Amino acid sequence: MATSSTTKTFTPLHDRILVRRVEEGETIRGGIIIPDSAKEKPQEGEVLSVGKGKSNDEGKVFPLDVKAGDRVLFGKYSGTEIKIDGEELLIMREEEVLGILSK
Repeated sequence: MATSSTTKTFTPLHDRILVRRVEEGETIRGGIIIPDSAKEKPQEGEVLSVGKGKSNDEGKVFPLDVKAGDRVLFGKYSGTEIKIDGEELLIMREEEVLGILSK
């Protein structure tokens, strides 16, 4: 019996972006390991995909400044958490992004 694995693809609409949080290494403070439930969620992520852009009242579409592959900073309570293929991701508007990190 052959099994097929299906992977969902997700394309955000308009000015929304799909972001994967960048996890930091295990935090140890003074020899105490902080459990996952007590850790703050990172406010840095990698953009996986972006929508076509924001449109104005006349229908003109303005492309987004962020693109797939960018590392971005966002607010603590930004976006909506979703789960795709067992992976926790965020959907947020481009305006919720605070900035793009560069090397």
